[in-house]
Amino acid sequence: MSEFSETENTGPTIRDRRRIDPETYQVREPQAAAPGPGAPSGPSDLEETAAGTAAAEEIAGLKTQLGERTADLQRLQAEYVNYKRRVDRDRDVARKGGIEAVLKDLMSVLDHIGSAREHGEVTGGFKAVADEIERVTARHGLESYGTAGEPFDPHIHEALMHAHADGIDGPTCVQILQPGYRIGERILRPARVAVAEPDPDAPAAQAESQEAPNAPTADDEQ
Repeated sequence: MSEFSETENTGPTIRDRRRIDPETYQVREPQAAAPGPGAPSGPSDLEETAAGTAAAEEIAGLKTQLGERTADLQRLQAEYVNYKRRVDRDRDVARKGGIEAVLKDLMSVLDHIGSAREHGEVTGGFKAVADEIERVTARHGLESYGTAGEPFDPHIHEALMHAHADGIDGPTCVQILQPGYRIGERILRPARVAVAEPDPDAPAAQAESQEAPNAPTADDEQ
């Protein structure tokens, strides 16, 4: 009798599952179901350990991916720097090659200008043109070289004539047949010269000429 009365007084449990609140007309947040009798109040230690392990593995995986992406970025950056240096170097080589090609074509013009200067024919308007050509080529680093009397150097001179001469200590450029041209240390055209060397018979001839006045003659012996 008492159990029936208690059940009757309690009555049925009514749950309002409407998504829209009839008073405010706002969307309700979903309500979590109340735990039943005997249900655990929170996660167990085992579940917490599993969740922590999963989180640690995920963090480790993210760190690994971050390291790989960082290494890829550094490698790409190094490749770009090397590529830029190579492009700049190739561009500089191409520019210098183009300048040298033009200057080589102008060397014959400079030869004619030099020959005209030696004969006093660089005058008037031609002198202004000649001076401008020489100024432009010098601005790009072209330098003329070769002077009579300088020692012969096979690295920068080309011997077209050879002779012996007195009063020199070694191979010497005695005449510049065609000047040489260079840019810095790079030789575009060697200087073509006439070379003279000391006469190998000169010391013996000189010694004989010095000894001849001291030699006894037939009159002296008498």
